[in-house]
Amino acid sequence: MIQSIRGFRDILPGETELWQYIEKEAISVFSDFGFKEIRIPVMEKTELFARSIGEDTDIVEKEMYTFPDRKGDLLTLRPEATASVVRSYIQQKIYAADPAQKFYTIGPMFRRERPQKGRYRQFYQINAEIFGVAEANADALLIFMLMTLLKRLQVTDIEAHVNSLGCPECRPTFRNALIAFLSDRAEALCADCTRRMDKNPLRVLDCKVPGCREAATGAPAITDHLCTECADHFETLKASLEGLDVPFVVDKRLVRGLDYYTRSTFEILTGALGAQNAVAGGGRYDGLIKLLGGPDLPATGFAIGLDRLAELVPTKAESLVRHPDIYIAALGEKSLGLAFQWICTLALSSIRAETDYSGRSLKSQMKRADRLDAAYTLIVGEQEIENGAAVLRNMKTSDQQEISLENLPKTLADIIGA
Repeated sequence: MIQSIRGFRDILPGETELWQYIEKEAISVFSDFGFKEIRIPVMEKTELFARSIGEDTDIVEKEMYTFPDRKGDLLTLRPEATASVVRSYIQQKIYAADPAQKFYTIGPMFRRERPQKGRYRQFYQINAEIFGVAEANADALLIFMLMTLLKRLQVTDIEAHVNSLGCPECRPTFRNALIAFLSDRAEALCADCTRRMDKNPLRVLDCKVPGCREAATGAPAITDHLCTECADHFETLKASLEGLDVPFVVDKRLVRGLDYYTRSTFEILTGALGAQNAVAGGGRYDGLIKLLGGPDLPATGFAIGLDRLAELVPTKAESLVRHPDIYIAALGEKSLGLAFQWICTLALSSIRAETDYSGRSLKSQMKRADRLDAAYTLIVGEQEIENGAAVLRNMKTSDQQEISLENLPKTLADIIGA
């Protein structure tokens, strides 16, 4: 028996209904805020992610699914969506008509991480991006929209954390202060943090190894080293969130693991997932469009982990499963032919009908109708055809009535619709 790849999983009927519900709500909220859907390839040139995410990140160094094609070009299954959306924005010259654009995308990402609860090697994200808007209100809008979606999905025990990562002008001062602080604690850092400390010491603050987290206790805060423009930008973000009645926590240790982030950064944390407590995160990446060959335009966005979000939504998947409106218990060859025609015709009226094609007994078919939780069962056999009327049974009340076979699909649609 061939089994699925470790870290890849099937999402089966009974669970997909919950995912569809979440996606439908996300699309509804995003549309209300003026976001348009963009669909991007699951595979890109490796260079796209190496340049945007950063060559010394865990994602690029260890986690990407990268392989050469037949011509020797390196290709990668996308580990995240933002770089691909930016690539499309540049390649298709979407900015030419209007630089200010709002996009969302939903789909699978791929990282070769250690599989664990809520984390898979093929995982799913909901992303939203705003291009061409430098003001902090764009970041506040994203956070507000994100919290609106979570509230609509009835997700509780959530908290927004915000921070500023500064910009290329003010970050060097913080970087030097952080390196000086960490140098005195280098022996306590893991091998990865020791190796990366000089290149990008912010990654030490993002490390989940307990020893590194303890060593970073008391580290300088980047908010104490912001230039005037970045400080003003962060103050505007906080004021905007307060004006929208969005509760938040300023988390001075909050950084992002990707190189392209600047200024505003945020996460939505939950107490319901244990150690893996971030359900969504994002921030501003003003230099990425230019880095990838486009115009010098600002951008900001977020990603929601759909696998984790599905664990938090209190709506039960079984309550979303659609059961048959009617089961047609057909007895005899002629009845089977009619039943097949009827279920196809009923589907055109959004009536879900099921039947049996193997000619099983009435008792077996009634049991199946009960297992499927059909609202009605229509019994039709040779005798019913001769009489010109079938028997309709309400499976909840057990009431029965005869229904003329003439124009039967319309009669059923009227009864079931009522």
